[in-house]
Amino acid sequence: MTRLTTSEFLIGILAIGYFAIVQPVPAVAQSIDETASVCAGCHGDKGVPIDKTIPNIWGQNRLYLLNQLHDFKVGHRKNEQMAPIVEPLSKTDIEALATYFSKKPWPDLQQPAASDDVKAKARAVLDSLNCRGCHQEHYQGDTARPRLAGQQDEYLTKTMTDFHAGDRKTYMGMVALMKSIDEADIKALGAYLAGFKIPGHP
Repeated sequence: MTRLTTSEFLIGILAIGYFAIVQPVPAVAQSIDETASVCAGCHGDKGVPIDKTIPNIWGQNRLYLLNQLHDFKVGHRKNEQMAPIVEPLSKTDIEALATYFSKKPWPDLQQPAASDDVKAKARAVLDSLNCRGCHQEHYQGDTARPRLAGQQDEYLTKTMTDFHAGDRKTYMGMVALMKSIDEADIKALGAYLAGFKIPGHP
């Protein structure tokens, strides 16, 4: 058996360390980027969805995103486009995606502020339902509730309508609240929240 000198041994250790560093190692970030690129097909590669009925997810609250992905995964929320995308995702993938999108900047969807009469109608409804109790003062949401301010008008209206009709039952509190108002109220809320600006934020 050949005995290594001290210098040869140290050179060998350094070589191993070098190759450990330079060898490509599959990274979670790379796979998440690839998965996120699939999401961009509908949600937009710059955070602007391709359709007004599709929600913006850039900068949305992490736990809310996590909960929605989980609900799609287990079938609590039904969507033909989302179902095949979330089906192969692991719990780790879902957590990574929620983190990825929550850290993106909220895009400016360039939605106009509601007219004064729509604002007055929407504010009266929001106050009566105490929407700030969950969605916070500027409708920015919290850890588990979504940001509503600046979200897509048609998506907001569709979501509230689905709760109103009982087609979406993931949050029974929302079902009860939306059933207590009419379609005209829902339309006003969608327009107002879509054009609502959070102070100091896009």
